[in-house]
Amino acid sequence: MTTTPPEGADDAVGAQLPSDRDLSDYTRHGRLRSRTYDAEMERIQEQLVLLQYWIASQRLKVAVIFEGRGSAGKGGVIKRITERTSPRTVRVVALPKPTERERTQWYFQRYVEHLPAAGEMVLFDRSWYNRSNVEWVMGYCSQEEHQEFLRSCPEFERMLVRSGITVLKYWFSVSFEEQRRRFEARNAEPLKRWKLSEMDLAEHELYVRYSMAKDTTFQYTDIKQAPWYVVPSDDKRAARLNCISHLLSLFDFQDVAPERVELPEMRHIAYVRPPIHEQTFVPQLF
Repeated sequence: MTTTPPEGADDAVGAQLPSDRDLSDYTRHGRLRSRTYDAEMERIQEQLVLLQYWIASQRLKVAVIFEGRGSAGKGGVIKRITERTSPRTVRVVALPKPTERERTQWYFQRYVEHLPAAGEMVLFDRSWYNRSNVEWVMGYCSQEEHQEFLRSCPEFERMLVRSGITVLKYWFSVSFEEQRRRFEARNAEPLKRWKLSEMDLAEHELYVRYSMAKDTTFQYTDIKQAPWYVVPSDDKRAARLNCISHLLSLFDFQDVAPERVELPEMRHIAYVRPPIHEQTFVPQLF
């Protein structure tokens, strides 16, 4: 039987449709229709391509952090951002569990080497905020380590900003019931069951403790130089569009895409290739 979180512990956000949008863009349940989503996603992905050219040309350094509960939609928005952009400019960092050696390092050390160089935007699929969220919720860090992180993190991020790195932080907020629905959908589909980890199950059971972790994290780290932006994500389509649109709005970028080039004619070089039948081809099944 589903246990509803205590009042105030849930991340549920009431459906509030934008007043300037056509109601036909939404289903009767208030979810964005796929045709509207597809058209708008195509438009903003084109803008993302222009943004990447601007970041490269201006040699900007941009670090974007995506945090939130399991199944909140972090991976989905990251996939849409990288779908049409170049991995040379826009790259994803999703670190595994720290090694034994990394556990003995300064906590932020393993993340520092992945920070953006000039002309790069790095997307952190989870980040140093593992310490104040997953690790604290699951008891993987001590109370002293947790408190030290909360003290150090704001100073660490202010230092990054002073060094010229733009730090953007998005928290994807999903309600208890929607998270449960998504987990049940994964569990029911054999090809998606791999996405339902033991960690997901534990986080769902400790939903209220994760609420406590989020609130404490925001209390200490929602700073002027690097504020948190909350993305209500019960509607995945709307969440992706809202997050990417907001990201684009933070940059006063211009269209510096390269001009169309002339393809060169092939040079004529005297060369005889070996017989083609000597090569091994894959079976032609289609």
